[in-house]
Amino acid sequence: MAQLAIFHPPLINPVSIISPEFCAPHLIDLAIVRKVMTISSGNFVVRDIMGNIIFKVKGTLMSIQDRRVLLDASGNPIVTLQQKLMSAHDRWQVFRGESTESCDLIFTAKRSSVFQLKTKLDVFLANNREDVCDFKVKGGWLDRSCVVYAGDADSSTIVAHVRSFATYSKSFFYMLNSD
Repeated sequence: MAQLAIFHPPLINPVSIISPEFCAPHLIDLAIVRKVMTISSGNFVVRDIMGNIIFKVKGTLMSIQDRRVLLDASGNPIVTLQQKLMSAHDRWQVFRGESTESCDLIFTAKRSSVFQLKTKLDVFLANNREDVCDFKVKGGWLDRSCVVYAGDADSSTIVAHVRSFATYSKSFFYMLNSD
């Protein structure tokens, strides 16, 4: 059986937010696989193009705050994502490991404005006083895609592009790469 070969040019100056071990000198196609029509509390896996599990996401089912933990393939916690309570802009905070302590905050993400037709998120690294965002995410539910830019809204530097490439009755598949 033939191997599927995909060529991507090397990345220039990859950005490491979580850890350099999660950076690659080239683009990687990943699929987010989630079972539909089940009460999975936000659980899903991320696979590479060969079907190997790269990450797992575990969510909480009955909780006041929406919370998810990103795990590596071995089940070790990498980051915890937690929705901030009482936030007008639907702010999410991302912490190291399973912590939710402010000293372990890596970055926050919030909607650019309270009312919006298409998704626009501002991402601020922990040391940013929120004058200008470090990253901007733009996308839409109908398009089933988004683009991550370095810097504010005027930036043209694309860090990542996430788009849907297929939908099946039992799973959703997405490709993560850069154009």
